[in-house]
Amino acid sequence: MQLFNELKNLSAKHIKVNKQASQKVPSGIWIACPKCHQSFYHKDLGQYKVCPNCQYGFRITARQRLNWLVDSFEEIDADLLTDDPLQFPDYQKKLIKSQQLTKLNDSVLTGFAQIQSEKFALGIMDPFFIMGSMGTITGEKLTRLFEKATQKQLPVVLFTASGGARMQEGIFSLMQMAKVSAAVKQHSDAGLLYVVILTDPTTGGVTASFAMQADITLAEPRSLIGFAGKRVIEQTTGQKIPSDLQDAETVLKHGFIDQIVLRSELKNKLKWLLEFHQRRDS
Repeated sequence: MQLFNELKNLSAKHIKVNKQASQKVPSGIWIACPKCHQSFYHKDLGQYKVCPNCQYGFRITARQRLNWLVDSFEEIDADLLTDDPLQFPDYQKKLIKSQQLTKLNDSVLTGFAQIQSEKFALGIMDPFFIMGSMGTITGEKLTRLFEKATQKQLPVVLFTASGGARMQEGIFSLMQMAKVSAAVKQHSDAGLLYVVILTDPTTGGVTASFAMQADITLAEPRSLIGFAGKRVIEQTTGQKIPSDLQDAETVLKHGFIDQIVLRSELKNKLKWLLEFHQRRDS
């Protein structure tokens, strides 16, 4: 009995010491991957912000991605601003907060980029701008990007990241699906290349339109790709769905993605695709 009491006291002391130690550890030092659930030291994320265990790419802003993706970039349409078509309560506050956080006017960064000698039109959706949701300005910026790329005879590279249509803009948001798709069609009819890279998450109306209309569809590892969310699917069907149903690897297996590419290899992969397309046309 005495031994039991000694062990109990030792255990209590150990817990107390651990609590005191944990209070001294700054937050954010250890990070848990949302996909494989492994914890790791924050510096192991590296330049590309990926899990060292499963290569899941953590969500990053459009400008963070731009830093390592291209050699030069000229932004366009940075002055476009939504006029809040439905006068949705507190919507303007959310817009201002997102603009301050991402340094963007809306949920996509657009412009003309270059990797070495390869020139192309580039769009990068930002998951931190109201979850990368598609509003009227998102659609307008993407439409103008494709139209200008068609005029300049340039390929388009688009990184998607979105929770879908922006509910604060209602039907105006949904109309962007058709508008952008029409511009994609004109770009395609001109014989120009369109490459999309699906990142975490790509869902809703974005998946149902321009995210799945490219000539070549790539994705980052473990990205969530789908239309409706897991809970909506289960409530509609009355069935549990596999936890990996909407992982990029499952979508690849069923033929909706051409290749999964590590984030660290994306720049070289895009350069190769652009060069190959250029040689084919010459």
